[in-house]
Amino acid sequence: MIDMAAFRIPFVFGGAALGAALVIALAPGTCLAQAAAPDEGVIVALGDSLTAGLGVAERDAWPAQLERRLRAAGFRWQVVNAGISGETSSGARARLEWVLSLKPDIMILETGANDGLRGIPPQVLRANLEAILTTLAEKRVTVVLAGMQALRNLGPTYTTAFARVYPELAQRHKAVLIPFFLEGVAANPELNQDDGLHPTAEGYRVINDLVYPRVLDAIARVRSQRTR
Repeated sequence: MIDMAAFRIPFVFGGAALGAALVIALAPGTCLAQAAAPDEGVIVALGDSLTAGLGVAERDAWPAQLERRLRAAGFRWQVVNAGISGETSSGARARLEWVLSLKPDIMILETGANDGLRGIPPQVLRANLEAILTTLAEKRVTVVLAGMQALRNLGPTYTTAFARVYPELAQRHKAVLIPFFLEGVAANPELNQDDGLHPTAEGYRVINDLVYPRVLDAIARVRSQRTR
């Protein structure tokens, strides 16, 4: 039942609207908890500064843009930004247990850019991603894996080995793959901040265009699993 002492109808309602509001409010069996449908699930974006949104307002980082876009399209999903600037794949692996405390149904895994910038061996990246993806599979978390590429000045042997990690692990672990997270944004001065590494708000909009359809694929997988 509704506690009318706590329930207030704004005076901006006209007479007809007020009457309709009261009819809805006082309908038998109605309670305030039913006014808004619960979220369908939780999406956690685990990543580095490219996810944290270094240099832009929180609302302009791609996880915030993603949640707004999902809700505008009628998808009731919460998106949690778990990005930390400067983090490598080793750091992501180290804090995975804490991130899992957020109870994600879907995880968007964006890590490795700093591995490439620091010249960390691709086999270290592979081992970290393998461990993360294995744990997420055990927890029945659906994964969207964001592929990364290393700078070309590290040489073709390094860059080729680095780039192969993501599609190979995505196939092995049946993750939804974004082939290159910065597609259309990397090296574009109009979409990056002055450091040439971090996207602007518009750059994150382009990234969101890449992420969004993959997230819809992940949502479809989650729904299919729930009906089994």
